[in-house]
Amino acid sequence: MKKVLILIDIQNDFIPGGALAVTDGDKVVPVANALMDKYDLVVASQDWHPVGHKSFASQHECKNIGDLIELDGLQQILWPDHCVQQTGGAEFAAGLDVDKINKIIHKGTDPNIDSYSCFFDNARRKSTGLDDYLKAQDVDEVCIVGLATDYCVKFSALDAVSLGYQTTVVLDGCRGVELSPGDCEKAVIEMKEAGVIISQAQRM
Repeated sequence: MKKVLILIDIQNDFIPGGALAVTDGDKVVPVANALMDKYDLVVASQDWHPVGHKSFASQHECKNIGDLIELDGLQQILWPDHCVQQTGGAEFAAGLDVDKINKIIHKGTDPNIDSYSCFFDNARRKSTGLDDYLKAQDVDEVCIVGLATDYCVKFSALDAVSLGYQTTVVLDGCRGVELSPGDCEKAVIEMKEAGVIISQAQRM
């Protein structure tokens, strides 16, 4: 059986200067690079939104970034336009060793539903194909780094555990959005309670 390193959304729009910048988001790049050679496979997810995605605040009159709405039956936080397909903001962050990535998974491609997890959309209606790919490669263990701790990292890790993978999140290889103070701490607790191993890069 194999181990895979999953890089979550290490993209220009999520690092300082980007449309949805995560504080110190660029600090995950050297951690991700240092871990790549320790795994049999490296998979990277990309938020890959079409123009006018309904999770964008710009698509809703009289709504602001951070507002909550109902979108296709789910509660949805409204975000700034970000990671639009074929734009510079959707590209991998500078310095990330993309030559070592074996597989790229696109998510958030349906304009009517968001996808925080690299495995499914937020309603689990559609799969990204990652689970099928990992099972075909005889992967039983996943390690996750990337952006952001309290959203896409958390939901990817929870889905990985639910799908039967031994799942580790390398915390110093992640950074969070923290829309509300304490969101990252709550995310870590939720992941631990679900069976996710929380570790540090030096232990891997």
